[in-house]
Amino acid sequence: MQTIKQEVMWPKFVANKFLRKMLGSNNIVADFPNSTETMLELEETSSTSSDQASLISSRKYITGDQGRHKIFVGSWNVGGVAPPDDLNMEDWLCTHTDPADIYVLGFQEVVPLNAGNIVLGLENSKICSRWNSLIREALNNSISKHVQEDKVGEFYKVHPLKNHSIASLDKSSNNFPHCFDCITSKQMVGIFITVWVRNDLLPYIQHPSVSCVGCGIMGCLGNKGSVSVRFCLHETSFCFVCSHLASGGKEGDEKNRNANAIEILSSTRFSRGPLRNLPRKILDHDQVIWLGDFNYRIYLPHTTTRSLVQKKEWNILLERDQLKAELMKGHVFQGWREGIIEFAPTYKYYQNSQVYYGCDQKRKGEKKRAPA
Repeated sequence: MQTIKQEVMWPKFVANKFLRKMLGSNNIVADFPNSTETMLELEETSSTSSDQASLISSRKYITGDQGRHKIFVGSWNVGGVAPPDDLNMEDWLCTHTDPADIYVLGFQEVVPLNAGNIVLGLENSKICSRWNSLIREALNNSISKHVQEDKVGEFYKVHPLKNHSIASLDKSSNNFPHCFDCITSKQMVGIFITVWVRNDLLPYIQHPSVSCVGCGIMGCLGNKGSVSVRFCLHETSFCFVCSHLASGGKEGDEKNRNANAIEILSSTRFSRGPLRNLPRKILDHDQVIWLGDFNYRIYLPHTTTRSLVQKKEWNILLERDQLKAELMKGHVFQGWREGIIEFAPTYKYYQNSQVYYGCDQKRKGEKKRAPA
């Protein structure tokens, strides 16, 4: 019996060791230079006993002694499809209508979740660079447009120089539209998180750190799990957890998702910093926001769900939402607060369409999936 147990556990042991080596890579992208204060640190994870979640508040506006800062947080499962070069992300990021000071963007399935990508766990720097290029263009292109539109406005001042005048940007003005830089960007298989900060805030960003937890195949591979980012802004510590939890629409599959969330809370570990005084666990931080594809479904037949979606009966749908039920039962995310949901279920559309998977009458034999 002892020999059988060792044979069963051996593949998982090897996978754990292999995955930790991959997750421990230093392939982290950032715009600003490293220093003893801002060097990114990647903490290797290990499985320990689970933590109970406590009340952590997250707000769109974070107010402190150093002022009021607005944070935009978004999540997108891109289905393993590389972004086209002409993808315009400005509408999603609200750069013109409602710009923020900090942008935290989480993606799932940035690469196809095939055996090669999952088992090898290699980071695809090309695909991540493409996403970051599009984000940089969206965030900073709106600023350049703003400046061009204000050529005769308050952003410009004229300096006399002999017989010439030089027009320059007046960055001392509080109204000057600052550019954005990436402070950290990290991929684990299909999960990718990237954080962008207004560049005048960069001097106040300290101790960025990243922690990856794999919860996928064999309980440890990176097709499911989380990539978490920690940093401090002034005296406030922030933690953003980007996750992709277990899939499956069968009864009882929600328990796998619950287990993933508990494992992420338990195993995520950040560096303590040079003075060993920085928060190490997710719940040790002042502000925590959890984003991603949680994969919880709706407890209704797919025909009923689609009918309610067409009628925009969000409250009825939410009453049968699997995550809401698990929260009420105290099985997961105890004390956490979910944002207001006033939009249609985002799972699962045909690519580049508003048609739910399995609803196209022209495609026979496809599995019907209930929106979630």
